[in-house]
Amino acid sequence: MQPILEWLHSVYAATFANVHCWAFLAAMPLIVAGFVGIVFPALPGTILIAGGFLVYGVITGFDNLSGWFFLGQGVLICLGYAIDFIATAWGVRKFGGSKAAAWGAVLGTLLVFVVGPIGILVGPLLGAIVGELIMGEQIKQALHSGIGSFLGFIGGVAAKLLIAGIMVAWFVFKIY
Repeated sequence: MQPILEWLHSVYAATFANVHCWAFLAAMPLIVAGFVGIVFPALPGTILIAGGFLVYGVITGFDNLSGWFFLGQGVLICLGYAIDFIATAWGVRKFGGSKAAAWGAVLGTLLVFVVGPIGILVGPLLGAIVGELIMGEQIKQALHSGIGSFLGFIGGVAAKLLIAGIMVAWFVFKIY
């Protein structure tokens, strides 16, 4: 019985009595919510992920996470948001859309603030279509540009998932 009690005590000391374990558990909901926010962009995905890192840092006294780490994470966050806009505009242009359609798609992403999560899917599509129609294009070309904006959005999500993976891998590397 004594070896089992010693083993349980060592497990407790290595996990639950360890502030790093609790900090990691406290950070996980934000990190998971961040990944959900990337796929369903109602939440600011990469910002939530970095928020999880900040929670971990606050609980542990920032003993493994430096200012350079957070500066690098900030750069990755900015890159993720730039990719959102660039990928959407690229998708429009790749499908033969005009600059007006590309700008319409980028501005259409702001529809998320008006109609919620569905706005991030519908906004670029409608923005590209409206941009083409304003420029006097036929409805067929406008729809083609709108489809390009949607495909660009999907490409942007894939790129942001890659960036989020890099963010988390860097975090795990720093804390272990």
